[in-house]
Amino acid sequence: MTVVAVVVFVAAYLLIATERIHKTAAALGGGAIVLGLGVLGSEEAFYSHETGIDWDVIFLLLGMMIIVGVLRQTGVFEYTAIWAAKRAKGSALRVMILLVLITAIASAFLDNVTTVLLIAPVTLLVCDRLGIEAVPFLIAEVLASNIGGAATLIGDPPNIIIGSRAGLSFNDFVVHMTPIVAIELLVFTLILPRLFRGSFDVEPERVADVMALDEREAIRDPSLLLKSGLVLAAVFTAFVGHSLFHIEPSIVALLGAGVLVMISGLSQRDYLSAVEWETLLFFAGLFVMVGALVHTGVIERLAELAADATGGNALTAVMLILVVSTLLSGVIDNIPYVATMSPLVADLAAGIDHPATESGALWWALTLGADFGGNLTAVGASANVVMLGIARRADNPISFWEFTKKGSIVTAITIAVAAPYLWLRYFAFS
Repeated sequence: MTVVAVVVFVAAYLLIATERIHKTAAALGGGAIVLGLGVLGSEEAFYSHETGIDWDVIFLLLGMMIIVGVLRQTGVFEYTAIWAAKRAKGSALRVMILLVLITAIASAFLDNVTTVLLIAPVTLLVCDRLGIEAVPFLIAEVLASNIGGAATLIGDPPNIIIGSRAGLSFNDFVVHMTPIVAIELLVFTLILPRLFRGSFDVEPERVADVMALDEREAIRDPSLLLKSGLVLAAVFTAFVGHSLFHIEPSIVALLGAGVLVMISGLSQRDYLSAVEWETLLFFAGLFVMVGALVHTGVIERLAELAADATGGNALTAVMLILVVSTLLSGVIDNIPYVATMSPLVADLAAGIDHPATESGALWWALTLGADFGGNLTAVGASANVVMLGIARRADNPISFWEFTKKGSIVTAITIAVAAPYLWLRYFAFS
């Protein structure tokens, strides 16, 4: 069964990468095969927290997509697009930098998938106004969301798992992760002009047209905007206070969507038009295939090999965890990877007597590798998949390799910066 799980996953991944068939069909087909051959049963695929479909992710996405669908009817995205373009004086590069910073900062306090769902419509509109291609902006934003999400305990789902397993608090993440994320974000901003060279040419008449617009005229339904703002504020408060309220983000999103639908008075067509059904089905199939790898022990075996290779050396362990986590998180979903790797990191940390392990260096290496590794490929993080789905529906398709070509560069740079940070903070000056 182990061979079957590996072969099916690799075959499906190659089909997704080569785009021979639609990624949703590849993921659902792969999931159907591992279920049909008995690699996973219904219990493991649909009900297991370790190997099953992550329904929290599915329903978080569904709830936020519905909320975004309602918000679209208010004109707030058009307002924000015009505001951003005017503040940037019509400069495409300044627009990209502004949207990247907003995305990264928001991702530190919200799930990065939620941030992408909210920022993508704004980006599409501002690019349309300026007459420039939206794809580079969408790619830059999702890369920034994965960087920014690493800053806090609630910024990325793997962080929550690591915090729970290692006993790390919100403040621990702020102290240890926020400084390196700030550095990474600065570096990322500086390389944007070269990374997306040729994407910033705007016709002067387009700039003049944008500067002449009044963003206040874009608001079509002030009453609905007020209602949506109140519901969204409550949802964001519950997200940030997740550990205090003990309500899962998926439940918060569904409750927010339900309340907003009831008080909006909109028809089903209006609020369901924003739901990316194909993206949700893709995640379902991907979770099943990754669950098969977890169930058959493939991921655990890879993690054990990485742990054995450290030889009890703390610095070697930290760097190996960083690199292995980066590579594996770029290929498989980082949630089951982190869930599988966490007990091994705990055992490894307990067996290495070094001040760095007492400072949590191994855990921070796991966090950095899992979060930054999500930028490696188009399927490395949930936010990537969601953004590709939004882009395709907006007739701005992003291919697997177009994303991966940029993402691999950013991943290499962020890890190259993270490695000396870990060494300097936990070894050289500890």
